[in-house]
Amino acid sequence: MFKKILIPLDGSAVAESVLPQARELVARLDVDTIFLLHIYPGSDELLPAHQAYLEHTAEIIRAEAAKVRAKLPGIRGGVSAGKPDVEIKLATGHPAEQILDFAEQKQVNLILMATHGRSGIRRWVLGSVADKVLSMSGIPVWLVRAGKGKNLEEGRKASILVPLDGSKLAESVLPYVEAVAGQRGIQFDLILLQVCEPPVILSDYPEATMPLSWERHTQVERDEAKQNALNYLSAVGNSLKEKGFTVRLEARLGAAADEIADYSERKDIYLITMSTHGRSGLLRWAYGSVADRVMHEASSPLLLVRPFRTL
Repeated sequence: MFKKILIPLDGSAVAESVLPQARELVARLDVDTIFLLHIYPGSDELLPAHQAYLEHTAEIIRAEAAKVRAKLPGIRGGVSAGKPDVEIKLATGHPAEQILDFAEQKQVNLILMATHGRSGIRRWVLGSVADKVLSMSGIPVWLVRAGKGKNLEEGRKASILVPLDGSKLAESVLPYVEAVAGQRGIQFDLILLQVCEPPVILSDYPEATMPLSWERHTQVERDEAKQNALNYLSAVGNSLKEKGFTVRLEARLGAAADEIADYSERKDIYLITMSTHGRSGLLRWAYGSVADRVMHEASSPLLLVRPFRTL
């Protein structure tokens, strides 16, 4: 699925913070090509320096990915054990427009890019480039907050958090989850999470004439909501288990974005995967309040997928 991956670079340490993830993905998945796109200020005098920077970065990715591949089971010799194909491109102009145009021209399957760190207590400063790419791209975007990428360790487990709300739109992310979890040499736990709105219990509940107390009635309603969520998640999880994936189910009550972000913080999640709503207007996604808030509040890497795109 992720045959062609695009990594935008601007020469900064922030942008380069995605390179460890790139190396792992290229090594552990059947990636055909990784593109490094460097958008630089339009000065011909610095062109040789920018070219040298890209070539050096490409060679590092090739060499490090080849080392990872050489250690993986079932990859001994042959083309797949060699250095991956890394292509470089220099461009000038508006960064977001260049990224989107290049991705479309090359039929890229994934854009892997970094965001700035947090500002304040719980909010990302995404930066204008990442924000515009997210707003306008129909291609899946993997966001890594600077300094927060999750490194994979050979033979260790990693967890992918998959928030679902019971809709087909949310479930459209599942093929991408399966692709990410198919990385060689790593065992992934797929955590299916549904967050339920707390049941509404009227304040004038007639406790004196009802068989259950107000507290007990509230608890029964909460338990029923969580059980319904678990029943739904179990059905989804069974299809993943049949494909050989390890699946865990989680049902929580509360505000969806807050619970997703909180869970990812406490459980050291490798990646959060979510669908967004489709486009509204000519060139803009309507993210939906949940995906948008998770994008800004969670520090774990986030894969955002626009649903119903041809895989």
